[in-house]
Amino acid sequence: MAKPKALVLRAAGTNCDRETQHALEQAGFEAERVHVFRLMETPARLKEFQFLVIPGGFSYGDDIASGKILANQMLHRLAGPLNEFVADGKLALGICNGFQVMIKSGLLPWGRVDAAEAHRDATLAWNDCGRFEDRWVYLKASSEKCVFLPPGELLALPIAHGEGKFVARDESVLAKLRENDQVAVRYVDPAGQPGGYPVNPNGSMDDIAGLCDPTGRVMGLMPHPERFVEVTQHPRWTRGNVARADGRIFFERAFVYLNG
Repeated sequence: MAKPKALVLRAAGTNCDRETQHALEQAGFEAERVHVFRLMETPARLKEFQFLVIPGGFSYGDDIASGKILANQMLHRLAGPLNEFVADGKLALGICNGFQVMIKSGLLPWGRVDAAEAHRDATLAWNDCGRFEDRWVYLKASSEKCVFLPPGELLALPIAHGEGKFVARDESVLAKLRENDQVAVRYVDPAGQPGGYPVNPNGSMDDIAGLCDPTGRVMGLMPHPERFVEVTQHPRWTRGNVARADGRIFFERAFVYLNG
């Protein structure tokens, strides 16, 4: 059986594409890093892949706003192929800057690249602390429908962002996300309980660290699963109490879903 193929979309300023490719290959995917210019030249290439990952970094230097320029390229040059990709039952994951791109292109929260909806109902704003946050956090999976995590899963991942505060347009949007079971992960303490800073490192509404679309097949999150796919990447691994590399779960579950 042929391996499922994953596309790692990169642009100027993307800096987590190689780590993401490694995580995908480790999970069993055939992974390829593709520059957005090449995809805009030949959008039909997207049909070759079953999994799209938009990795972290600072695409286009985060000029204007984090992820905004890459999101605009997706909106104006790739909307049709991307919407077809999602409609075909394939998977998409946005990590950190990739989550920002998804929000600003419309892929999240409602699963469609659409200029009328993009960035209308939610955004990722500056951290409440007023500075770049680079630390490890705990997360709890809270969605029954999200493909990438089992509900109730408690995991640790690193974050590295300045604009990671999830903000919904109003309470009705937040209520809709909850009702649709689209809140994929929340920031929690080591016991799985909510808390203030630094448990919630950026002030996100409802402690939201990541969302999925209404199908559960498109997900975005601020923490970096690709940076914890080996036990030795955890700062406490030498103490012998790190049982697994939690970031692997995302990529392994995607592989099983597509290979099943």
